[in-house]
Amino acid sequence: MGVMKINPFYFVVQISFDVISSFIIFFLFSSVSPSYGYDPLDPHGNITIKWDLLQSNPGSNDVKVSILNFQLYRHIEQPGWKMGWDWTRDEVIWAMQGAEATEQGNCSRFKGGQLPHCCEKRPFIVDLLPGAPYNMQTTNCCKGGILSSMIQDPSKFGAVFQMSTSAATNESGFHMPENFTIGVPGYTCAKPVQVAPSKYSSDGGRRWTQALGTWNVTCMYSQFLASTSPKCCVSLSAFYNSTIVPCPKCSCSCQGLPGAKCVKFGETPSLLRQIKDLNRESPSFVRCSQHMCPIRVHWHVKQSYTHYWRVKITVNNLNILKNYSQWNLVALHPNLKSLIQVFSFNYEPLNQYGQINDTGMFWGIEYYNDMLLQEGESGNVQTEMLLLKDPDMFTFREGWGFPRRILFNGDECVMPPPDQYPRLPSTAQLGAQLSFSTILFLLWLLILCAE
Repeated sequence: MGVMKINPFYFVVQISFDVISSFIIFFLFSSVSPSYGYDPLDPHGNITIKWDLLQSNPGSNDVKVSILNFQLYRHIEQPGWKMGWDWTRDEVIWAMQGAEATEQGNCSRFKGGQLPHCCEKRPFIVDLLPGAPYNMQTTNCCKGGILSSMIQDPSKFGAVFQMSTSAATNESGFHMPENFTIGVPGYTCAKPVQVAPSKYSSDGGRRWTQALGTWNVTCMYSQFLASTSPKCCVSLSAFYNSTIVPCPKCSCSCQGLPGAKCVKFGETPSLLRQIKDLNRESPSFVRCSQHMCPIRVHWHVKQSYTHYWRVKITVNNLNILKNYSQWNLVALHPNLKSLIQVFSFNYEPLNQYGQINDTGMFWGIEYYNDMLLQEGESGNVQTEMLLLKDPDMFTFREGWGFPRRILFNGDECVMPPPDQYPRLPSTAQLGAQLSFSTILFLLWLLILCAE
């Protein structure tokens, strides 16, 4: 029985490879923060809180706060933003316009006269509702905390409120608060950074005044912080294949798992009989399915012409309780640069990298389909688009006609595995069908000749 020789060089290389691999994995996981929210489709997108100190008098400060949504396609929907911060001293808010604090807090140390608007060490501020009294309004207020994205409605991407603050003691001066939040899942805010003072003009630009000081707080979004599971999935089909590729199983959850709530067809959940809290987001209560996602996007390659091809997109809402207002859909496909026409939807390309125009944003037409209703017969919106066949890249092979990525309301949707995409019939199958048809035709001719 021979003795197997072992090459020691193999172990040296193997150990070195394992060490290097472990180091790379450790570096990646240690250097990337879980709250890091960089989005390559919207590299400059963020929500900025701008804090302007307008006046500073002994014992009081007048402040103007703006919240600006600089994201191309992510918006803030109901119940809206809810801004919070920590005072660094014992400041209180005496008066507010354009917003209000959710709690007044303990103001017992103030004796006699009018009490402050809010005495909380950490106040939480919400936008006023539409129709608020005029003496409580400011410019760009009173939208219930809803902020549009930059592309959908540039006139409604910001909100503003003003307040008068002071320290409860005789301490004078201004101290910038810290630990800002906006009360929307997925957003993390950085520390305040002092920038160049904001300038204002009330007479068309003839005279400008400026704030005594301006601080910016940048808030970034991370889907991983917003939810532990995806919120949408994608199914695929094509005219050249009878197979409909469904959403991957358990894309968003699985029936039977803790916290997975779904309603079978024909059933009505008892939750529908309860009163909804308008200050909180509706719970996710979906129709039972194999994927358990509240949103399903279906991409259908509908037809092929000589110089064009047509795609149909359908968005289904499977959420029993929630309507989606100002919804939007982002798709990434290389042929979007040759898009000719979109029916029933608004469309805007997201060409953030110059000539690379492979991403576009779809959203509903106002008063027509900008509201995606809850699950049911009307719980869907759909469009068709016509694209020019680019001779340098167009093909139906290998699933090229299907999107690379789909996002709904800024969240990535789960795509089917590429090996499951509907494929063109193979040449062998076409050849076999042709040969069989030829044989039948020849047999028919022989029968005719024999007669």
